[in-house]
Amino acid sequence: MITAIFSYEFLRNTFITGLLIGLIAPLLGTFIVVRRLSLIADALSHVTLAGIAASLFLSKKTLLFAGINPLYLGMGFSVLGSIFIERLRMVYKHYQELAIPIILSGGIGFAVIFISLAEGFNTDLLSYLFGSVSAVSRMDLYVILMISVIVILVIILLFKELFLLSFDEEHAKTSGIPAKVIHFIFMVMIALVIAASMRVVGILLVSALMTLPVAASMRIARGFKQTILFSILFGEISVIGGLISAFYLDLAPGGTIVMIAIAILLIVIGYKNMKSKRPLKGM
Repeated sequence: MITAIFSYEFLRNTFITGLLIGLIAPLLGTFIVVRRLSLIADALSHVTLAGIAASLFLSKKTLLFAGINPLYLGMGFSVLGSIFIERLRMVYKHYQELAIPIILSGGIGFAVIFISLAEGFNTDLLSYLFGSVSAVSRMDLYVILMISVIVILVIILLFKELFLLSFDEEHAKTSGIPAKVIHFIFMVMIALVIAASMRVVGILLVSALMTLPVAASMRIARGFKQTILFSILFGEISVIGGLISAFYLDLAPGGTIVMIAIAILLIVIGYKNMKSKRPLKGM
């Protein structure tokens, strides 16, 4: 595959994009899991699917959308969905988790409608659903690179605030941290990362890359920063191994990436269980 990467531009684009996604998805996923918002990635991924389906439908019906990358409208829908989730969390102050299934249901509904109007599934839509080794263009790579830089900079600049909001939101608010603004920025970042990841991992599987590496790292990490480092490591292993497997087996990369992430999780759980059952020295 190394020779093929140097020979074909689309493989270089996919591999570089995969490395970027393997970095930013678990990085942001660590904060998502700690804040108990794991299902938010599923909700926004379905909203993104609605945007992709809408773009494909409009490209068939109007010349205005014919040459526009569906990634852009999908990204717009995802950001809009994140804003609606934040607004609903404010409406249902005592039942904030209701915002996620409401948006998830709406995203599925709109997606089904636009898919039906577009006369069913086609090759383009399937590549967005499950990822594709050959679907990443140079423009997609540039967009994902820009999103990656934004996410990393925001995490570095707002790390303290995000950390406090993740573990003790009430204390963070009393400390003078603008919780609403930080949370809004956080939600928009999630939306952008989901939209960026769908080309390689696929819309229906992107949430797995944001949670499975984190779940594995939490079993062995000692501290929050170590959890982030292990999450990124497991994410990169999953992406690289998944892309190589997909290339040689001619499969959608989303499935292979997720299966490797699950395998890593099972290995870590097994290792942790064996270590805990090991008898202490001197007993």
